[in-house]
Amino acid sequence: MPRVQMIEEREHASPSQIDAFDHIAASRGGKMIRPYAAMLHRPEIARAAADLGAVIRFGSQLPDHVRELVIVTTAVERECGFEWDSHRPLAAEAGVSEQSLDAIREGSEVEDADDEVVVGFVRSLCRTGKVDDETFDIMADRFGEPGAVELAAIVGYYSMLAVFMNACDVC
Repeated sequence: MPRVQMIEEREHASPSQIDAFDHIAASRGGKMIRPYAAMLHRPEIARAAADLGAVIRFGSQLPDHVRELVIVTTAVERECGFEWDSHRPLAAEAGVSEQSLDAIREGSEVEDADDEVVVGFVRSLCRTGKVDDETFDIMADRFGEPGAVELAAIVGYYSMLAVFMNACDVC
């Protein structure tokens, strides 16, 4: 059970939450989704987080396969079932193999070499807060510096969501 009231319906939003509620719901196909329903207790944080999420999800320079691979790996590393459940089907749809998804879920090595280097990048950031020069250089060579920056931002964003949802017990 969530530790905070979930503001999932517009009629449950206070006057100070309505603008953020409408903005977030409009950006998510008319729905209020779980992380933001809890975050609405601080509408300006919820709105800013949703806006960053929209850039990451819908304005990414990275291939869908890579972005979703990063998201599901971060979800597992941060123990956030909501993000795993939400993004696993999107990752499969984007071409992430069942073997890669199973290995990510189990915390084992991914057989696909291209996927493994991305998964290693995410695992390193989540586990140590850092990546070594070699791993970063591989990402920068593969995706350019903007892509490497975006990879790190995706990990940071989904880590923030996971930590928030775990704290509020909405994962």
